Amino acid sequence: MTLGLTALELARVQFAFTVSFHIIFPAISIGLAGFLAVLEWRWLKTKNPVYQDLFKFWVKIFAVAFGMGVVSGVVMSYQFGTNWSEFSRIAGSVTGPLLAYEVLSAFFLEAGFLGIMLFGWGRVGPRAHFFATLMVAIGTCISMFWILSSNSWMQTPQGFSIENGIIVPQDWLAIVFNPSFPYRLAHMAAAAFLVAALLVASASAWHLLKGRRDALVKKSFSMALWLILVLAPLQVLIGDNHGLNTLKHQPAKLAAIEGHWETNKNEAMPLYLFGIPDMQEERTKYAVGIPYLGSLIMTHTLEGEVKGLKEFAPEDRPNSLVVFWSFRIMVAMGMLMLLLAVVGLWLRKTGKFYESQWFHRFAFLMGPSGFIALLAGWFTTEVGRQPWVVYNVLRTKDALSSVSASQVGLTLLIFVVVYCIVFGIGIYYMLKLMHKGPEFIHADPVEHGGVQHIETPMRPMSAVEDSLDEQDDQQEKRHD
Repeated sequence: MTLGLTALELARVQFAFTVSFHIIFPAISIGLAGFLAVLEWRWLKTKNPVYQDLFKFWVKIFAVAFGMGVVSGVVMSYQFGTNWSEFSRIAGSVTGPLLAYEVLSAFFLEAGFLGIMLFGWGRVGPRAHFFATLMVAIGTCISMFWILSSNSWMQTPQGFSIENGIIVPQDWLAIVFNPSFPYRLAHMAAAAFLVAALLVASASAWHLLKGRRDALVKKSFSMALWLILVLAPLQVLIGDNHGLNTLKHQPAKLAAIEGHWETNKNEAMPLYLFGIPDMQEERTKYAVGIPYLGSLIMTHTLEGEVKGLKEFAPEDRPNSLVVFWSFRIMVAMGMLMLLLAVVGLWLRKTGKFYESQWFHRFAFLMGPSGFIALLAGWFTTEVGRQPWVVYNVLRTKDALSSVSASQVGLTLLIFVVVYCIVFGIGIYYMLKLMHKGPEFIHADPVEHGGVQHIETPMRPMSAVEDSLDEQDDQQEKRHD
């Protein structure tokens, strides 16, 4: 059951597994909440029913993702008490209040307006409903603010003292706005909106490939590609500044990411495109690099000095093999997003944006790229922080609870089984909804080929169930 792993290794695997599942759903919620707010704003401004119909479709996806995000997030907090009680005891006076602020300011805001957003059509005025949607969207961003502040403090801690082995907060402004926080917040925000934009683009591309050319599909595809065109290059700029911040505050992480072992004194550092870092032999095997580019990217000078991993004690080095490749996977996904956006802009100019099947296939296949980049980025930043749970303050091994490998292994097995069943069903449900696609509800029947009436649902999941049943009935009638 333990596979020869220690309790520490199993606890890290368990946390990585649960947080990898969890981060997907808040990213969808953050991005889709903003998309929904824009859709409703455009509907209020133009009265074009297409925006309202798109809102009523994507709000179902948002509702499922939001629910799964809440459920998976509860598990994360329990692990601090079960597997990582020493971390809670030593650093809880900082991380505890930050997470409490998230609940008090963000979760209550979201919970207070979520019901109006989901079920308020026809029961409150249009402006009141838009206000509720806006509050939910703002709430998701506030939640991201506090979570990233807590995690960034663990990466670049400041504003505290240590008394009797316990971390004691001294300056809350310094704690909240720690050195890496602005860059990591911007990086995560852009990532979340890219996740949602790629999801919308992929779902729309699927229906374009199936022959749909109605306003609902074309409008959502167009809006998603415009957002990707803005965010993909912006994310590159944010990532560059984040890298400079990492070089200053976490040089061991950056050396591991680049797979460099020797400090490049008085010479340029290449950028390795390929290699296999070997932690035992202290070298990167089969390295293929571009001269000067490493120094140029990391220091913005042709011969800028960057510390190699040998500058750090072996016990203080992150696993270079993991972060070397997770970082490159993230960058590769980012370059593909940029390519998608640029090609999309070119096709707009040539008038083939809605007719190019190879481009629609490309957009459809890019749907998972946002999630892949998101997870690869989090693996890079979290594995790159090791062996510290609070960088240069508290080692991960000293944050572990007094648990045995068999105990952690058993709970890990339970998590894997339950998560795969519960969230597998949820993800399947979302995919089935996207497969059905948006339907016209309020649009003009002459212009868009049919109108469908939907009452506002009284139960959370009835919005999904009723929609699927009605669409199945329509398909059966068409076949008859």
